[in-house]
Amino acid sequence: MIDGGRLKAEDDWFLKNERELLEAARVAREKREKERAELERSQELERIKAAHFMKCPKCGHDMATEDDCGVEIDRCSHCEGIFLDAGELEDLFLKRNETQRRSFMRKLLRI
Repeated sequence: MIDGGRLKAEDDWFLKNERELLEAARVAREKREKERAELERSQELERIKAAHFMKCPKCGHDMATEDDCGVEIDRCSHCEGIFLDAGELEDLFLKRNETQRRSFMRKLLRI
């Protein structure tokens, strides 16, 4: 027959191991949930980007990229809106002389 002290030690050992297993399972579950949330977030960002990439902010139609002396200009295929990325306006106007700016504006406005 097993004495009381030995039985208590055995019960304590099982309780300790159960706590460790439960903690390990909790940590693994939280890690999986975090990874799944990050994946869902990145997929949502990709979906949003795909829905809006190269779409006119004014009318929603597709935009085409035109090159002018190394500067890419986005033009709407429907409303003819012209859109520039950050820094492109400075590249177009500040780095050119007066004649180049006028000819660029005529080309841009198609006049």
